[in-house]
Amino acid sequence: MEGKMKTAVMLEIGKMGFEERDIPTPKDDEVLVKLEYVGICGSDLHYYESGAIGDFIVKPPFVLGHEPGGTVVEVGKNVTHLKVGDRVALEPGKTCGHCEFCKEGKYNLCPDVEFFATPPVDGVFQEYVAHEAGLCFKLPDNVSTLEGALIEPLAVGFHAAIQGDAHLGQKAVVMGAGCIGLVSMMALKARGVTEVYVVDIMEKRLEKALELGAIGVINGAKEDVAARIKELTAGKGADLVIETAGSEITTRQAIQITKKGATIVLVGYSKTGEVTLPMSIALDKELTFKTVFRYRHIYPMAIDAVASGKVNLKGIVTDIFDLDDVQKAMDYSIHNKAEIVKGVIKIHG
Repeated sequence: MEGKMKTAVMLEIGKMGFEERDIPTPKDDEVLVKLEYVGICGSDLHYYESGAIGDFIVKPPFVLGHEPGGTVVEVGKNVTHLKVGDRVALEPGKTCGHCEFCKEGKYNLCPDVEFFATPPVDGVFQEYVAHEAGLCFKLPDNVSTLEGALIEPLAVGFHAAIQGDAHLGQKAVVMGAGCIGLVSMMALKARGVTEVYVVDIMEKRLEKALELGAIGVINGAKEDVAARIKELTAGKGADLVIETAGSEITTRQAIQITKKGATIVLVGYSKTGEVTLPMSIALDKELTFKTVFRYRHIYPMAIDAVASGKVNLKGIVTDIFDLDDVQKAMDYSIHNKAEIVKGVIKIHG
């Protein structure tokens, strides 16, 4: 497909603009996707606010966005499983395929991954993208491209639930009711955990957690979280805690509210990258700590969970912005965290 496309670019910290770029040409094993929705992730906001995450430093002009859904408009000559008109969710990380981690199937740990919107690799706040066909997953008729864009965060939630060996009969707690907290809660429920409690300090997010299936919520700013969980679990504590807030307070609480022999899955990143924890309590309880970095082999399962009605993915979206309003979208997402749960950029559709 010849022609130009509109691309939203980060020009400097706190400033977005637009560039006209060539529509990419798909290689033999790629497809060209007309993007319809791209989610706004916390990492996009972090790059926009501070210009870096750890060693990953933005060099403008840089394209943000790594949660895409859209429709195939052109296929490379080696592609057989997709055709023009197929609606797809795009997995944003292209791995090397031959390192020890890729060979073991733990491809999310590949040191040479090229991941949308992780410097120096541009993201997808743009009209079209050419992407490896094997990383484009066809959506069933009853799953929209809006939901397709949200398969990426849902995959993180499922990976967290799998890391924690979530199963029927457990009492689980999710710390944090932002996007990743909510998808983790829904992933736990999809895996059979009926009793899931959610902790946050923002009332709107807790209301959203209840709406999407939490059995109970706790406002950590108003209640003693440890005492409340003790009460809700008849003094035993939680079997599984998924920590998505990335704060030292909630990570310490996770240790306090678990029963002996329980598992804590750490998903959230702290602002400094460090936390101080009561390890003597963790040792006395013989807790298992698991961590999460993105996901692996999850997209088909996540899409199936949405298609079968086990996960209400549309339910997490509170705000949709047009691509033309990308500056407003980023600023609003940063300054209205108590009001916005998940923002999405609408590109086409």
